[in-house]
Amino acid sequence: MAQYTKKAILQTFQEMLEKMPFDKITVSAIVSNCEISSNTFYYHYQDIYDLLDTWLSIKKEKYIEKASLEIRWQDAGKAMLHDFKNHSDIVYHLFNSLSRERIERYIFESTDDTFYRFICRETAGVAIPEQELRNIAEYNSYSFLGFFLKFLWNQMDDDIDSGIEKIGGIFENNIQWLKEKYTQK
Repeated sequence: MAQYTKKAILQTFQEMLEKMPFDKITVSAIVSNCEISSNTFYYHYQDIYDLLDTWLSIKKEKYIEKASLEIRWQDAGKAMLHDFKNHSDIVYHLFNSLSRERIERYIFESTDDTFYRFICRETAGVAIPEQELRNIAEYNSYSFLGFFLKFLWNQMDDDIDSGIEKIGGIFENNIQWLKEKYTQK
């Protein structure tokens, strides 16, 4: 029963995000829509931000899983941005309600690990120091964050496929440079 309740809270939260900004969603409204007590809500979540973090983590895992199945990170990135465009109300209800710091931190934390795993996969068999791998992953995360923020600022009108391919080319060049640098040693 607890899983069903948790799922209902998450579903209600998502439905509300489709209709209103995050900063207008209250625990009272969620419990009313779910027909549960506030004690039940607080049994599962500390507060509305804990619910948001759980919801974002579930969404992130979906994209990370897809990225790990894809041969190219670009394909997963394109799918994610097309999905964002298809659910632009939710994206903007979050983007316009949360602090820039919180959004950037969430994106950095999400992309750093994803790019690191991708780079490790692409450089397997080459003895590259851990810090070098982390530096390239971090650089790629910064580039992606810049692309993503510009995408949002431009009302998601940018060409997703060509944009991702352009930064993908830069990422591939970075990885190739790293492989050549440590293969020559």
